[in-house]
Amino acid sequence: MRRMLFALALAGLAACEVPPVFAGADRRQNTSAGRIDGTVVVGSAARGNVLLFLYDAARPPPPTGTGRPLTFTVLTRETVFGKAPVDGDVGPFTAPFTFSLVAPGQYLVRGFIDVNDDFIPWYSVTSEMNVGDVGGVAVDANRAPLTVTVELDSDGNPVAAVDVRVLFADTLAAPVDRPAFEASVASLTLGSANATIELSAKAIVLPPLVVEGSPVFLASLVDSDGDGKPDDANADNVPDFWPHVVVRKISASPAQFDSVLLDENDLDKNGVLDAPGNGIPIADYEHINLTTGATIARDGAPDLVVLAAGFDFATLMPTLVDETGKVKSTPTPVSKLSLVIKPQAIDMSNPAHPQFIKGVPSGRYAITVIQSTGQTWRVPNELGPELAGFKGFFEMSSQGFVITVP
Repeated sequence: MRRMLFALALAGLAACEVPPVFAGADRRQNTSAGRIDGTVVVGSAARGNVLLFLYDAARPPPPTGTGRPLTFTVLTRETVFGKAPVDGDVGPFTAPFTFSLVAPGQYLVRGFIDVNDDFIPWYSVTSEMNVGDVGGVAVDANRAPLTVTVELDSDGNPVAAVDVRVLFADTLAAPVDRPAFEASVASLTLGSANATIELSAKAIVLPPLVVEGSPVFLASLVDSDGDGKPDDANADNVPDFWPHVVVRKISASPAQFDSVLLDENDLDKNGVLDAPGNGIPIADYEHINLTTGATIARDGAPDLVVLAAGFDFATLMPTLVDETGKVKSTPTPVSKLSLVIKPQAIDMSNPAHPQFIKGVPSGRYAITVIQSTGQTWRVPNELGPELAGFKGFFEMSSQGFVITVP
């Protein structure tokens, strides 16, 4: 009897049609996402967890941009290398990876082998490559950097991007530690004249969390076309120079834990300017036409405020060119750089069309140094007095340095 009842139940289910399923009124539910599948390929004797980062192609990471990862994934050392020894065995070693819940768009995949086992993604002082770590990049069949596209099919559904290959090789190894630095003054209040401070490479060894034992600045002139002459991309009659520097305004929101480090108009720390509304305060400033002096009214959109700043490398010029006066192909390690900061603010919300801001917005500004290797260092950071204890780091007063505009 039980078997008969079970058979009848199955017959009843088979006779029923599958009911249609509709998304709810909530737009967050009425979406579909794609994915990116691929393989990491490691040709190196380096060993460690393999870290992969996904970036919006419109916001690339340093050194070509200042974009932050949209997400990341970790492939353990055992997953990639198994029990392979480290004494010269360069593989290749392979392992699959997946980025799920990826919206349609174009993306970059970057990564590194965490040889030093010191990667902690939540803090700026532990989230990048150190000397010895080996980098990786998604490449095409010709080993050129690849932009990965998640497309839509004819029904508007995302199509998975598959067979993406991320290549790791010793040619992408970090040659030096990150450019950890300290300023030559304890504090700086910017007035109506240019200010000059010296940034010095600062060894920071706080094992096991932060180990930047031998930081240096990799000084070089930019020569993208290889003609031996320094480039001047912005036509300001100053040769383009590495490292780059960004002096950006910090949020003025009430200090609550790491909010003292948040960039203005990026309170969710995703690298994208906060949209107006949703209760998020937006900083929007008047602009100015420097030619006519006319004030340009606020437009209601968030601004990305930076100060006009750059390194004065005149005294380094003899070390940046060879005996024939041509740009050296390799950088020159230096321990100090002279930073000049002007009392002029620029809105870089659209990098292709920077706009001058009327006056210099009051508040606190952070300094970020960007190496040609893509490695960066920023002050203030989690080692500063305001956050060190809460974050579990030792306190270093030099890492709490800020520029103040009254």
